[in-house]
Amino acid sequence: MPLDAENTIDEGLYSRQLYVLGHEAMQKMSVAHVLIIGLKGLGVEIAKNVILAGVKSVTLYDPAPVQISDLSTQQFFLTEADIGKPRATVSQPRLAELNQYVPVHVFDGQLQVEDLKKYKCVVVTELPMSQQLEINDFCHANNIHFISTEVRGLFSRVFNDFGDHFEVIDATGENPLSGMVADVLKDKEGVVTCLDETRHGLEDGDFVSFAEVQGMAELNEMKPRAIKVLGPYTFSIGDTSSFSDYKAGGVFTQVKMPKYIDFKTMRESLSSPKYLDSDFAKFDRPLQLHLAFQALHEYQAKNNRLPKPRNEQDAEDIWKLTQDLNEKSGIKTELDEKLIKLFAYGAAGDLSPMVAVFGGLVAQEVLKAVSGKFHPIEQYLYFDSLESLPNNSALTEESCAPIGSRYDGQIAVFGKEFQQKIANTREFLVGAGAIGCEMLKNWGMMGLGTGPEGRVIVTDMDTIEKSNLNRQFLFRSTDVGQLKSACASKAIIKMNPDMKNNIDTYQERVGPETENIYDDDFFESINGVTNALDNVEARTYVDRRCVYYRKPLLESGTLGTKGNTQVVVPFLTESYSSSQDPPEKSIPICTLKNFPNAIEHTIQWARDMFEGLFKQPAENVNLYLSQSNFVESTLKQAGNQKEILENIRDCLVTKKPLSFNECIEWARLKFEEYYNNNIQQLLFNFPKDSVTSTGQMFWSGPKRAPQPLKFDPKNPIHMDFVVFAANLHAFNYGLKGETDREYFEKELANIRVPEFQPKQGVKIQVQENEAQQPQSSDQDELDEVISSLPPTKDFAGFRLSPAEFEKDDDSNFHIDFITAASNLRALNYSITPADRHKTKFIAGKIIPAIATTTALVTGLVCLELYKLIDGRNKIEDFKNGFVNLALPFFGFSEPIAAPQLEYHEQKFSLWDRFDIEGDVTLQEIIDYFKNEHELEVTMLSSGVSMLYSFFMPKKKLEERLPMKMSKLIETVSKKPIPPHVKAVVVEICVNDRDDEDVDVPYVRVVIRP
Repeated sequence: MPLDAENTIDEGLYSRQLYVLGHEAMQKMSVAHVLIIGLKGLGVEIAKNVILAGVKSVTLYDPAPVQISDLSTQQFFLTEADIGKPRATVSQPRLAELNQYVPVHVFDGQLQVEDLKKYKCVVVTELPMSQQLEINDFCHANNIHFISTEVRGLFSRVFNDFGDHFEVIDATGENPLSGMVADVLKDKEGVVTCLDETRHGLEDGDFVSFAEVQGMAELNEMKPRAIKVLGPYTFSIGDTSSFSDYKAGGVFTQVKMPKYIDFKTMRESLSSPKYLDSDFAKFDRPLQLHLAFQALHEYQAKNNRLPKPRNEQDAEDIWKLTQDLNEKSGIKTELDEKLIKLFAYGAAGDLSPMVAVFGGLVAQEVLKAVSGKFHPIEQYLYFDSLESLPNNSALTEESCAPIGSRYDGQIAVFGKEFQQKIANTREFLVGAGAIGCEMLKNWGMMGLGTGPEGRVIVTDMDTIEKSNLNRQFLFRSTDVGQLKSACASKAIIKMNPDMKNNIDTYQERVGPETENIYDDDFFESINGVTNALDNVEARTYVDRRCVYYRKPLLESGTLGTKGNTQVVVPFLTESYSSSQDPPEKSIPICTLKNFPNAIEHTIQWARDMFEGLFKQPAENVNLYLSQSNFVESTLKQAGNQKEILENIRDCLVTKKPLSFNECIEWARLKFEEYYNNNIQQLLFNFPKDSVTSTGQMFWSGPKRAPQPLKFDPKNPIHMDFVVFAANLHAFNYGLKGETDREYFEKELANIRVPEFQPKQGVKIQVQENEAQQPQSSDQDELDEVISSLPPTKDFAGFRLSPAEFEKDDDSNFHIDFITAASNLRALNYSITPADRHKTKFIAGKIIPAIATTTALVTGLVCLELYKLIDGRNKIEDFKNGFVNLALPFFGFSEPIAAPQLEYHEQKFSLWDRFDIEGDVTLQEIIDYFKNEHELEVTMLSSGVSMLYSFFMPKKKLEERLPMKMSKLIETVSKKPIPPHVKAVVVEICVNDRDDEDVDVPYVRVVIRP
């Protein structure tokens, strides 16, 4: 279970998952026992994800012996040495390694329905339909949550039955909406208007509560009310006619109300299924597949086997059974014979990507069942990736027949010839984190790159941290501190020894500084690139390289329960960089400094304070002591030079602590400065009864009137600030710290705090667009500060220790200080404080993540990889994916085509360029465009270097025109072209035959063979 010895959640391990599920859901998970029946691939993948998530315990049941074909799917923990042994028995020790908090058991003996009573959730993956119905009936009657799922080739399904009146505590997982109130009408409608036309984002039926309303105080005490949306800025809350008159202010907050769902049993739902669409382009398939899966179970029960791969007679039998069921069940949907037969052709197959998709999906449904967090699937979901089948291949029963290899499950669907294509693919994986680990596992099971011409190359510069273990399942606690790429490669080789001599490991990041490593030869040797990166900058760079080398790129990302995939195909689709998300909305400076109204504002303010107190001053001191021209260079920079130099003087002379007691005094005075003095000054400038030039109250709307804080050593938040600030100040100076609160109280009693007197003439910025006073200092004052700086020779060998912010080290006081500093600021402004967990999430800019989404997304990526390996060249063959497991939602769309531009009668896209072989001269390039393309070159540049322009002086032109391009670039840029560079990129501006400026592709000049 996800609890440590003190019965608290191990945030070091579950830090990112906590931001997805929350403490309440994880506490419910920590008492839930889960039984998984059937461990042929899909069961193992579900077990893996559930164990990583942290339930109370997982029990495995599957006495069937391991077969060699099991090794081709998600039975990634087993080896050929396990063949013939019971699946559950050999799977248990490998699964148990994933999470020290989750015991993994094997159910011994024959499982009876009465044995199910000890489990909160039962997952069935490998049982005949008759047994599934029996188990489901028992589970429904005993309030045991039941999930049935299976993957058959490129088709899959899941069925949920969580019983009667199942409670969903949070259907979406989104943060509650909130906003400021501008007005509330006192009438039957009770119309609420939001401040400054800020969209409320609410929907009909949402519930809201109110706080801080002045006048109509009844709203503050009212129970959550359902609202009716009247417009983007208004909503009604019902009758307020008996309430007091509204005066001002107020905040509304969305209240998440529980939802209750009644599930039918599987037996009841077979004839009237309720299902969720997984692909809106396949709206006619769910009912057909609902019948086809039942027909498959009937066939299997009758023949004691699945239909043979690509066997026409077996497919015909499945087709007839499906037709019969369609008539008998009363569903009577229109059936597609080709679809049903394709389903039958590959039903004996087992594909790693499909298992990854449903292993992630179903594991999330297990977590929903035991926690009530997020909306479950009601009740069926059918999914297929039929478009992943080879396009131009005549698959036959012979080509898909098993050959006794670990890849038989894949061969059953794609055939032997396509398996060889998979094996001889050369793919580059950038990143070996959460997505990278899942991707490598899928590739290992697929046999990607295992052929004589195949290769898998993986790079990652990061080392493994404890928090990685919750999602990056290839790593164990003993791997912490080791390189991700190396550990991941070793783990994959262990899973599939065929990859032993076919995987290359790098630890250098892919960027401009490593283009000598990932050079022309490198990119020309690979078939494609798969990104497993966690930042836009790196993704964009890899995308540019793929466009340049014309290599397909598979992109994906996750954010909690949300995931997306994108396929980039040369000459066909737009690239990753063709579209960008809007920039994050920043907090106005005046809001941060003086007028916060939300906890996010105070946390950012505290984060900035951390840098300003414990990092920047120490860095400036070290620069002053190590750089002889520091003062001169500081005076040339914009900003408050006087303040920077005064801080250096204070750090080295006037306020340099010699003992920890002096650090305590410093921290106490900082408390007074930030939470009392500065607030008093603000209220001196703008008293609480101030009005604006328009007659409005100054402290209204988003501006909250603050209240100074009086230090109280008995207040834990007050003491937190002093304790953590003093210890961080001591760290800067290499002094030994202390955390004993009694010791602090004794020292604080002896500290004299000067009484504050507000100052006249202090300028405070009120509006973001308000002109700020220039940061300038009187020269005499500046000279005085400079002369007061101590000689650097007096500090030979002395350096301060800047505090580099690190969110994951719980012993360094960083998050503790920011939490205390933020919450004190929140108390100043009557904002509800945040706990350490929320503060860490916001201050550390943590990206929420969970293993279930990662597994699903990588499965979708690999389904697109099949198409790339097949050499597809139609945009309608590919799919970009968008999922949200919380809702749940699945959306697929064709990739966007690469935009077309045109000059003369020639169309081109971002994938096109002018290729010029040989180290030609500038004159030859100009002549080439004039003679071959009727284009007049007006300017030509390489990077930031202007190589040619029509307005250049004649003498300079005479010098440059006969120069070879390599020589010209080196001369103008004053830098040699690195020896690994075979070709240079040149941008050109041209006029067409009508003397009009037109866009054209860039030019690539091959200067070396």
